[in-house]
Amino acid sequence: MSDLLNSTKPAVRVGALMTALLAACVAFQLNASMLSPALVSMARELQTDDATIGLSQTMFFTTAALFSVFLPRLSDIVGRKRVLTGMLVIMLVGTVVAALAVNVEMLFVGRIIQGVSGPVVPITLLMLRAEVTDPKRYGAMMGLITAVNGGIAGIDALAGGWLVTNHGFRSVFWTMAVVAAVAIVFVVLWAANSQPSKGTRMDWWGVLPLVVSIAALLTAFNEAGKLAAANWLLVGGFIVVALVAFAIFWTVENRVAEPLVATKYLRQRSTWALLLTTLLTMTGVFAVANGLVTSIAQNADAGFSMEADLASLAFLTPYALVGWLVGPFAGRLAPTLGYLNVLRIGLIGSIVSIVIMALVGVHSLPVLIATTVLIGATYAGIGNIMLNGLGIVLSPKENPGFLPGLNAGAFNLGAGLSFVVLPAVQIAVAPAGGTSTAGYTSAMLVGAGITAVALLVSFLIPKPAGAEVRPAETASAA
Repeated sequence: MSDLLNSTKPAVRVGALMTALLAACVAFQLNASMLSPALVSMARELQTDDATIGLSQTMFFTTAALFSVFLPRLSDIVGRKRVLTGMLVIMLVGTVVAALAVNVEMLFVGRIIQGVSGPVVPITLLMLRAEVTDPKRYGAMMGLITAVNGGIAGIDALAGGWLVTNHGFRSVFWTMAVVAAVAIVFVVLWAANSQPSKGTRMDWWGVLPLVVSIAALLTAFNEAGKLAAANWLLVGGFIVVALVAFAIFWTVENRVAEPLVATKYLRQRSTWALLLTTLLTMTGVFAVANGLVTSIAQNADAGFSMEADLASLAFLTPYALVGWLVGPFAGRLAPTLGYLNVLRIGLIGSIVSIVIMALVGVHSLPVLIATTVLIGATYAGIGNIMLNGLGIVLSPKENPGFLPGLNAGAFNLGAGLSFVVLPAVQIAVAPAGGTSTAGYTSAMLVGAGITAVALLVSFLIPKPAGAEVRPAETASAA
């Protein structure tokens, strides 16, 4: 822990900065993970079905993906502290709207507003990078902050389950609102501002077609997730819109003097290979850990018939706690072992864990819990940390916000896709009557397969040499 505080900056300043950045990440993370045990209750209290409530999750992650594309770059230009504070305030407003929701449509509006906070984690990492330049110290602190992105030591899931069981889903949103308000105060008081691209003009003409392209692609995926009920003509139409909008974006970026993303960067493996690895990893893992596990735990016919709070205590809490504990160590090891080596260790561990979960865990509660904890260590504690870290250390110095922004978009896009693809597979394969685990097994194996593809793609990511300590430096330090 002393490493975290012995920075080149005064200890009090770095400590206060860490407190503010952690508070911001905690406030955002509650929006992503605290609702997992509340989905069933939300469907019941708002008189709708699980699939419709699931759309609120997709809307949140979709909005987060869209705003993640450009807000980190905007923060380079107008100031990271200002953008971070603005996102937290908007997120607070969305949380209050969701807490007051009288129907599912109002809930959708609240969740969409909350999604504006999508790039909180990359912006906090950029702010940290501006203050802490030592690779080892930055790695450890990055691991501590990013570990929150996998769950707040399990407290969020546990508290969410308890609140839902005893006070209904609205109490979860009110808790989020209080935490967001505290985070706003901390950021205003203690966060240090950085503005590396001051004076640069924001490329809004490039933002527009890029956002349209991603939104159309997400809509196509959402429609395709309906499987037999999907309108495939509509799917094809949205894909065409996405391709046309991206072609317009590419053209604009080649013509404007100060582009959002120079196309030379998009052609580099450090960009597209990282984004693809992030997208595939999230699609393969996220809904397994945050959806399928809690679903089968509460399923009275095919699963273990557990209450929401007990399911959170047994699964989501240890998952997040282990990830939170492992994260700082993974971040500390990355500069010496190599970011990519540590990432692949995490991905291999996640694949093995999901396969065991799919084949054995769906029939055995102890194995299901054990494999969930393993995913917490390998994905939340290692893979997630490294993917976020690579987005920062591979980003070019002249445009530091673009890759973390696109990477955050890939995180949120992957999370949304995961909740479309894996539940769709589970429903499609599940036999009539709902007493078989075949649907869960199939969805988990598909998740493992997608994560395996992510592992292969990771070999195309170049080594972030400037962020790693060379062997001679390590020996000298020892």
